[in-house]
This record gives sequence, C-alpha cells and structure tokens, in this order.
Amino acid sequence: MNINNKKKISALKRLFFLVSVFIAVISLVLFLIDLLYGIISIGIFSLWYLYFHVVDYQFIEFSDEENKILLRYYKAVRFGRGEYNSIEFPQALLFQANFENSVFGKLTDLTIVIKTKRGPAEYPSVSLTALPKEDRIKIKESLSEIINK
Repeated sequence: MNINNKKKISALKRLFFLVSVFIAVISLVLFLIDLLYGIISIGIFSLWYLYFHVVDYQFIEFSDEENKILLRYYKAVRFGRGEYNSIEFPQALLFQANFENSVFGKLTDLTIVIKTKRGPAEYPSVSLTALPKEDRIKIKESLSEIINK
C-alpha cells in the first residue's frame, strides 16, 4: 500500500502563504492608519502562524511493500530550509504503532516502536493530521496487521 498527500500539502502551503501575505499587507496599511489596529493585525497573524504550527501539517509518504515499512515526512509550513525525515525498517522489527488522537480525532500523531537488540526503540512522533481520515485508518490497519503476524 502506498499513501501520500502531496496535493493536499501543496494546497495547504499555498493557502498559508497567500493568507500570510494578505495579513501582512493589511497589517502594514493598518499601521499607517492607527498603531492599535496594526498591533491587533500582528496578533491575528501570530494566531494564524501558531495554528499551523500546533496542527503540524506534514507531507507524508507511507509504504509497506517489499517486506519493509517506509515513512517519509516533512513539515508543510516552514520558514528557511526544510528538514526531511525518513523512517525505514524491515516489517519484522515493528513492535508497536501508537496512534494518538486529539481534538475529537481531527489531529493524529503516529509513534512507531521497533524491536532492537537492546529492547524497544521509539521513533519521534509523526503528525498524520494532513492525511484524510480514510488514509489514517488504512495506515493503522496495515500496521496492526503487520504487528499481529
């Protein structure tokens, strides 16, 4: 099974940057009109920026083919250089997959635990929030099936 959300992430990035530019222009105009309005618009931009960082939209590519698990991810909204991450290991090493849901199941984080010679090792959590719910369920079912083998 292959899953990726490249189109949705592109749309989210575009939305974030377009709205950010709009808010910045409005803020500049409001600063010229009145300092208080300008400060309020900066507060609105801060909330907009904070929302995208709390939700933590990430590009996700998941594959469970060829007897290995591959999970590639990076933050969709970032300033500066992007940090690309990848998790890849044989399916036989999968020990546990923890799905943590919050905000009524709208936000989902995946934590993968694998078996090592020194005991279980946990990868950093990956946000699956940008994936449609159906794809999150497919990933959960796939990982559960591999664990139960």
